[in-house]
Amino acid sequence: MDFLNYDFMQRALLAAVLVGITAPAVGIYLVQRRQALMGDGIGHVAMTGVGLGFLLSWSPVWMATLVSVLGAIAMELIRWYGRMRGDLALAMLFYGGMAGGVMLINLAPNGSNANLTSYLFGSLSTVSESDVTAIIVLAAFVVLVTLGLRRQLFAVSQDEEFARVTGLPVRALNLLTAITAAVTVTVAMRVVGLLLVSALMVVPVAAAQQLTRSFAATFAIAVAIGVTVTIGGTVTSYYQDVPPGATIVLLTIGAFIALTALATPLARRRARALAAAQPSTDPAECAIPASRGTDGKVSV
Repeated sequence: MDFLNYDFMQRALLAAVLVGITAPAVGIYLVQRRQALMGDGIGHVAMTGVGLGFLLSWSPVWMATLVSVLGAIAMELIRWYGRMRGDLALAMLFYGGMAGGVMLINLAPNGSNANLTSYLFGSLSTVSESDVTAIIVLAAFVVLVTLGLRRQLFAVSQDEEFARVTGLPVRALNLLTAITAAVTVTVAMRVVGLLLVSALMVVPVAAAQQLTRSFAATFAIAVAIGVTVTIGGTVTSYYQDVPPGATIVLLTIGAFIALTALATPLARRRARALAAAQPSTDPAECAIPASRGTDGKVSV
């Protein structure tokens, strides 16, 4: 536990815990909406915000948050109105965001691709006090939205038409989900990195679904997995001197494989028990008796 003696590790662990909570909390709605790769797209757009922050000598986290939110809104507008050309517009938005980030950070007075690497793949030593403050504020927003509006967000994620019939503001809730996902990406980029954050939003949810189909249970287990792997990956990164983002994602995939291996025999056992408990649809006493014809053959 000697790593707790260092200020940078205290900041990194706090950020890791917040990322472990927020990423699966948003990811469960993205998985339900079949938008598992949305976080990856927002991560590309956020790179422009990071580069702009360096160019303007402003906080890259807050600038990335602003640009990510604008990008998420643009993605929703494209989804609503893009129709046949929507996928092409999204592709230009994603790759334009990545290229813009690289260009802007190289135009900045003190910027270089080395600065960008820590945002792309995460870095423990570069998490500053101002970063932690921003992460706490943004994480609080994400938790309030994902828990406070869980019923409404779940309804929209499951069936938009039904939610619209019941009177829910579907487009506003979809927009709020996209904005919350954008905020989550910027929360996670200092620990996991912009290019890997999507895995932490999706894989813990997929792992939790191996054990349960209940929304509340899936939510709780996914968050527990997220916190466990982010802390484990951060500590492993400190002792083994390996990239924290890659370590966290690999641990997350390992958790998914382990839970899948555990859930498969349990599911088969439950299926056999359920089949044995169900009564026969054609019990022997209700069966139509067979009669033997004059030729000796049995007929029904």
